[in-house]
Amino acid sequence: MANHDVNPNTIRLINSLKGKEKLKVLFVCLGNICRSPAAEEVFRQVTVAHGHPDAWTIDSAGTGRWHIGQLPDNRMRIHARHRGYELTHHCRQVTESDFDTFDIIIGMDAGNLSDLHAIAPSPEAEAKIAPMADFITMATRYDHIPDPYYEGAEGFELVLDLLEDACQNLYRQLTTD
Repeated sequence: MANHDVNPNTIRLINSLKGKEKLKVLFVCLGNICRSPAAEEVFRQVTVAHGHPDAWTIDSAGTGRWHIGQLPDNRMRIHARHRGYELTHHCRQVTESDFDTFDIIIGMDAGNLSDLHAIAPSPEAEAKIAPMADFITMATRYDHIPDPYYEGAEGFELVLDLLEDACQNLYRQLTTD
């Protein structure tokens, strides 16, 4: 999978989803205004590029409720647009029912993962949680997707670089035997 030690739970989860006719993926960050809506759109474009967009349900959410109903951060939208991504998602907060709806719920950093484990209504629901960093294959020092909110342009570009790499690998992992 990635260039670091991948969580055995992530490997089990990916293997359990292979061959499923329609997969439902939820990307989660803190406010659902930068990383997770970008991951949602990057992954959506990966499925389009491979000719299988109808085989997927893709969404994003935040663990916090500060930005519910808003479009993603304008800076992330601008950087994403320069790469051909349009971020039109309206921010929402992750809910317990998301664990029933989605097959895999991907957190961007340790805080998001901890919050997801606290929200999960059962051990079976917790087993659906995976760190996005488990899908990073590019050489990097990052074991998470850093929050670019308080960073400059470089932070948004780094996040998009990491997400493009991780989303391609996530797709490969879920679709190859």
